Amino acid sequence: MYTPNNCKFNDRGEMVSFMKRYSFATMVTNIDGKPVATQLPFVVEVTGERLLLSSHFALANEQSGHIEQQNSLIIFSEPHAYISPAHYDKKESVPTWDYVAVHAYGIAKIVSEAEQKMKLLEQMIGFYEPEYHQQWSKLPDKFKHGMLKGIVAFEIEVAELQGQKKLSQNKTADERRRIVEQLQQSDYGVERDLAAYIKELDTGL
Repeated sequence: MYTPNNCKFNDRGEMVSFMKRYSFATMVTNIDGKPVATQLPFVVEVTGERLLLSSHFALANEQSGHIEQQNSLIIFSEPHAYISPAHYDKKESVPTWDYVAVHAYGIAKIVSEAEQKMKLLEQMIGFYEPEYHQQWSKLPDKFKHGMLKGIVAFEIEVAELQGQKKLSQNKTADERRRIVEQLQQSDYGVERDLAAYIKELDTGL
């Protein structure tokens, strides 16, 4: 990831929290020289010093056949917003885009054993909607095991993390204040979320 020095985001705990909050990510793997991507929900788990990501592909997705042989890139990217030059003091200004992103790299391990696959599925239920577990537990075993046959579950131990916060750091506090005020009034939740990140740059905003 190209990251200017003033946008670097190195705190591991903060990056993990970001990944958990914005856990629907894009997984990119190289297949015969061509990058192939799938959007997936991830479970993000810290075990001691290990950072683990887990998810699953549809069985028909060819990307699953290549993830154990090489590093994949998982892109966690949200929130973001267009930033108008109308907020800036100088007329000689251009639009930009502010955003927060974390890139995770690692080699996946496919989980084939039925009991472990079920554990990963139930872990995902617990991560995204614990209340659904009561309904899930009452579903017929035949239905649940049929679902297991239709997916390729996997885990990744993250080998490298890179983060970037591009939050108008090159602008003045007054300019950032105007940006925050507009984003806070947005109809879009991701833009209001971005306002909170920019606000953190300056006490009193």
